[in-house]
Amino acid sequence: MIEKLTEAVRKQFSMSKSSEERIPPSRKFSAKKITENHTMSSSVASTLKNAKDHILSLQTEHGYWEGRVYDNVTITAEYIMMLRFLGILDSSTRQRALATILDMQMENGGWSIYHEGPVEHSATVEAYFALKLCGLQEDHPALLKAKKLILKQGGIETTRVFTKIHLALFGEYPWGKIPVISPELMLLPRKAPIHIYEFSSWSRAVIIPLLIIFHKKPVVKIPEHESISELETSFRPKKLPETSGPFEQAFELIQMVLSTYEKSPVKPFRSTALALAERWIIEHQDPSGNWGGIYPAMANSIVALHLRGYLLSDPIIQRGLEMLRTFAEDTPESFRMQSTVSPVWDTGIAVFALQEAGLPPSEPSMQKAVNWLLEKQILHVRGDWRFKARKIRPGGWPFEHENDHYPDIDDSALAILALLPHEKQGTSIKLTESIDRGIEWILGMQGNDGGWGAFDRDNNREILNQIPFADLKSLLDPSTPDVTGHVLEALGVAGFDLSSKPIQSALKFVMKSQKKDGSWFGRWGVNYIYGTSAILSGLAAIGENMNKAYVQKSIKWLLSVQNSDGGFGESCASYDENKFVKMHSTASQTAWALIGLLACPSVDPLHPAIKEGVRFLVEGQTKEGGWIEPEWTGTGFPKHFYLRYDYYRLYFPLLALGRFAARTAPTSAKTSSSN
Repeated sequence: MIEKLTEAVRKQFSMSKSSEERIPPSRKFSAKKITENHTMSSSVASTLKNAKDHILSLQTEHGYWEGRVYDNVTITAEYIMMLRFLGILDSSTRQRALATILDMQMENGGWSIYHEGPVEHSATVEAYFALKLCGLQEDHPALLKAKKLILKQGGIETTRVFTKIHLALFGEYPWGKIPVISPELMLLPRKAPIHIYEFSSWSRAVIIPLLIIFHKKPVVKIPEHESISELETSFRPKKLPETSGPFEQAFELIQMVLSTYEKSPVKPFRSTALALAERWIIEHQDPSGNWGGIYPAMANSIVALHLRGYLLSDPIIQRGLEMLRTFAEDTPESFRMQSTVSPVWDTGIAVFALQEAGLPPSEPSMQKAVNWLLEKQILHVRGDWRFKARKIRPGGWPFEHENDHYPDIDDSALAILALLPHEKQGTSIKLTESIDRGIEWILGMQGNDGGWGAFDRDNNREILNQIPFADLKSLLDPSTPDVTGHVLEALGVAGFDLSSKPIQSALKFVMKSQKKDGSWFGRWGVNYIYGTSAILSGLAAIGENMNKAYVQKSIKWLLSVQNSDGGFGESCASYDENKFVKMHSTASQTAWALIGLLACPSVDPLHPAIKEGVRFLVEGQTKEGGWIEPEWTGTGFPKHFYLRYDYYRLYFPLLALGRFAARTAPTSAKTSSSN
């Protein structure tokens, strides 16, 4: 049965095989060549029409778009662990998840965290354990290959903290060896160096349930055939004194104190802290069962409440479990859990791209999408952002279908960009009020440094990333160039210009955050191409002089990283190297580069680099109107977690080609279009 499932899912689902091997005939390249008899303008027009038709065909009956979000094996593996811990792992899910995890294994026996990436140690250990929980025996060839790699890397002992936590739930790693995080964290005052509202929103939603789990230190006993004791080694990581700074030394001392405290039978404030954590979890569940919009927060909250005595049949836990099921990609042959869903993000960009490609706001499909976006705006819940921005009213949009406590600035900027053309049509007062509230909220979320983060304002207390518990270095949500660029573009289209104080402050952040080579860092997309494109689009929208030296430097950088095939490509490894790492061209990254270049009036739209980039997209379009892109160009946590948004390969090329068509259209056509 397992072998049949594995073979079936390999044909349908594989992320590790070449794109040509896994794309059905209808999705093969159309090989549409631009020749002397087939001019560029007609080729672009044809490509645009096919792309628009394809994207419109994917719109749901409710008016939104929602592409799959692909991430690494750990999310599915951790879901299997959670179900096993709760005692509700059924045989069907076990068998289908087993087939999926096996299919994601690389030839060398390991698992990576992005397409064609290197083996990632913690991901490989989690996949190994999940396979054993799903019934695979230790002598299976897949596990033997993985075991060899794992032991070579130091076994269980050298995995990340969150992997060790999952193993500790089953007695596969000692709770006492995991860095302590005390529930009394809930009691620290607002002015303390460490406070729950100084953590990033995603960390907060994950850590607060963990406070309960750490207190309980639960262990579910598993049979020997499910254990991974064979991965234990005597390896002990060596600490290098010269790399230990004063903050790290201080936190090591705090860890010693906390460890001693945890062993004490007397903890006078523990019950109060646990009650506050439980209350926080309950208050932060959205009506449909969501916590924070991300898998780890949802899974941890379910486990934590169960440990506090809530039955699995309790409506709160049932809503959470049901919400998680909606995240899953579930077929008769495979089971894969997504880390999140992205309907507002997908819909905002899709509407924006379609309109930029010439689809008028009056089209019924656009009206339907706009009405859906208006319904998703959060106007009445004062989320966690209020602790740093008390005086502003709610008005942002979430990333997911529902996430009332965590609207985000990036989604709000793209939603506003999607809505603005409709406001210009004078369709409704409600639309203007919605845009005004969104802009008001975004302006209130501007950081003191002039930039914008994703979910919070001034969430940049660097000391927190030195906590031993924080080995992913992702506890903060500081201002980033990519989000700031998107905000500037939205504000510019809405009528803000260089005379505005928020814009002046943002420009200081933009110039300060530029890299020496002229590029900008991309926090949420891979990586410098994404950040640079967002900034250039934002600068053009607010009326910045694009002939300034710092802008021209960024243009020069973009031109310098183009591939010989005309496209652009950047590896996730650029985060590890802290510099641009070129790879083969992708549709989404080529589109980002073109969008950035086309934003600059000083760059001729028929510049050879732009023409070659356009040629790459035109010739790479599939027969159905999309592009093939197995690469992962989205970012969750730099260096540690990456994403492949399935629709990036669709709407970003459409946006780029639409802007190319607009800039190269005859003057009369431009005038007619603007009227």
